[in-house]
Amino acid sequence: MNRENENIKNQHQSNGQMQDESNFKENESAGENNVENENVSEEEALPSHQEDELVNWEEKATEWEDKYIRLYAEFQNYKNRVSKDRLELIKSAGEEIISSILPVLDDFDRALKNIENTDDIEMVREGYRLIHKKLHDTLQKKGLKEIEVSPGDALNYELHNAVAQIPAPSEDLKGKIVDVVEKGYTLNGKIIRHAKVVIGQ
Repeated sequence: MNRENENIKNQHQSNGQMQDESNFKENESAGENNVENENVSEEEALPSHQEDELVNWEEKATEWEDKYIRLYAEFQNYKNRVSKDRLELIKSAGEEIISSILPVLDDFDRALKNIENTDDIEMVREGYRLIHKKLHDTLQKKGLKEIEVSPGDALNYELHNAVAQIPAPSEDLKGKIVDVVEKGYTLNGKIIRHAKVVIGQ
């Protein structure tokens, strides 16, 4: 009997210990949950001055992005406008030159008709000289200029293009320009064709 009472007593003590341990774990878990909830609330709830600063930065970022988009669009429009103006300038420049040469072409047409009705060779020559001068003067007004080259000049690779070499007629023409095969020209100071020359050796 005493042994049964002792067993019952031990069982009650064991149940009490288990209940205490269970209560302790529940309290510990609840405490941890409370700490976690406090940390989450602290993280979510930023101070008001930080929230205002964050809003200001977001507004500035949006403003900068808008400025960048508008600036990029304006730059693209500027490029397109410059390209269009350049093409128009090239077209108008070519049109202007052609228009200035048309009167010379008319003179050639008239000269060809007159040749058929005349035997005066000298008059034909004079007519072609006048037309040549008119064409030369017209192109000169547009900025065309002949590169001046004479026999005896030193070879200048920036202006001349040596196309052949021949025995020099005299000692002083060795290594110098002997003849001009084709004239060279500049347009508004820019070389558009080098003078083709023959060099003495």
